[in-house]
Amino acid sequence: MQLKDLFYKIPLLATSGSMNTDITNLTMDSRKAGPGSLFIAVRGTVTDGHSYIETAVKQGAAAVLCEELPTSTVDSVAYVQVQNSARAMGFLAAAFYQQPSHKLKLIGVTGTNGKTSVATLLFRLFRALGYRCGLLSTVQNQIDDQVIAATHTTPDAITTNQLLTQMLDHGCTHVFMEVSSHAVVQERVTGLIFAGGIFTNITHDHLDFHGTFDNYIRAKKGFFDQLPASAFALTNVDDKRGLVMLQNTAARKETYSLLTLATFKGKIIADSLFGLNMLVDNQEVWFKLIGRFNGYNLLSVYGAAVLLGEDPAEVLTLLSGIKPPPGRFEQVVSATNIVGIVDYAHTPDALQNVLETINGLRHTDEQDRMPRIITVVGCGGNRDATKRPIMADIACRFSDRVILTSDNPRFEDPMAILEQMQAGVSPVDVKKAQVIQDRRDAIRQAVAMAEPNDIILVAGKGHETYQDVQGVKSDFDDRAVLRDAFLER
Repeated sequence: MQLKDLFYKIPLLATSGSMNTDITNLTMDSRKAGPGSLFIAVRGTVTDGHSYIETAVKQGAAAVLCEELPTSTVDSVAYVQVQNSARAMGFLAAAFYQQPSHKLKLIGVTGTNGKTSVATLLFRLFRALGYRCGLLSTVQNQIDDQVIAATHTTPDAITTNQLLTQMLDHGCTHVFMEVSSHAVVQERVTGLIFAGGIFTNITHDHLDFHGTFDNYIRAKKGFFDQLPASAFALTNVDDKRGLVMLQNTAARKETYSLLTLATFKGKIIADSLFGLNMLVDNQEVWFKLIGRFNGYNLLSVYGAAVLLGEDPAEVLTLLSGIKPPPGRFEQVVSATNIVGIVDYAHTPDALQNVLETINGLRHTDEQDRMPRIITVVGCGGNRDATKRPIMADIACRFSDRVILTSDNPRFEDPMAILEQMQAGVSPVDVKKAQVIQDRRDAIRQAVAMAEPNDIILVAGKGHETYQDVQGVKSDFDDRAVLRDAFLER
């Protein structure tokens, strides 16, 4: 494809060299540049791609896209200057890969909590309905049966369009995709055409990146602002900012609710450690998922499926047999009937939702003893620090015992993170909380102090199979550690 053919919809500030240059691949990584490459210099949060233009050219790049032209250029290389490289890359990637999102039913899911669950449930549901499907999620990317490791909640525009093209080649008709707030701000979904968008909820998170909660809301809303008139926008009206998401969208506006009138109405009849009994549009259904928060997730999935033209009765029948995604309220039970729950809850709202659910499910045992809730929780490093004391406070308020421990400290001092968490423990809760920096030891201690029928919540990492310390990812799976601790007991 010639360079000039890639710039439909992209205003150019300046060019140097031939726009008839043949382009055979796109890259943001100067190390992957070579003959036929268009190197795209993007200003990131950590590095500036403009610093690597010279390296890309030495590697043989045929063309360079940038926001600022280098002071010296190479005659054989084409240079294109635009106002926003990240935004231009979205349109370029879509054009280079022949607009794959136009040929698929692409559904985006955004919100603070529930994105992975909703996207994964939709993927599993539509496969059960007989479709070939794709999934782009925090846990993994998937092309029907083929699993591809995920490095970001939402991949960059080049990777996304590559994956969508592979999905088309494998006969996929539907793709379900998590859309993070970072992705919207960083233009990672620019150039994609969505058939629908789903809003789950919005709570305190990612203020390290967005700066303010208002900016975070605007980022989420930005996804719906981009939806075309041919799409649907399905929002949770029980979230106080649910209708805000729809204010400027051109898409068809639809709603779901457990509390009020909506396009898709649900009601929880009963909730237990074995499943969820609900009324969905006046049909009684038993689901394998647990908790009120999953009531919302299931209702959004049902609504999206119906909006995509599926039969409501068949959707509910199939949904009733689907299990939760990995690391989402995943249970590990010991031989002595201690219940372990591993959950990805890593925001204040998610942690409170899970703990409120557990509190609502526990009942006195045969000895008239109320099972205790023992929570093991940490906070990730190099992320929003303001939520750390809040997370500790929530853990203490809704648990009988709490062990504060490391999550993924990344490049921060684990003890400094834990000290910030401890600041949120109120004087009345000091005696119920302890700090054990080593996460494996923390889980072992939780198991050691538990009695039959007690419930241990290990929160924060969920499906993750590693721990990130100083840039090194070591094998660590909360579920496996919990199982081992039960066997050692």
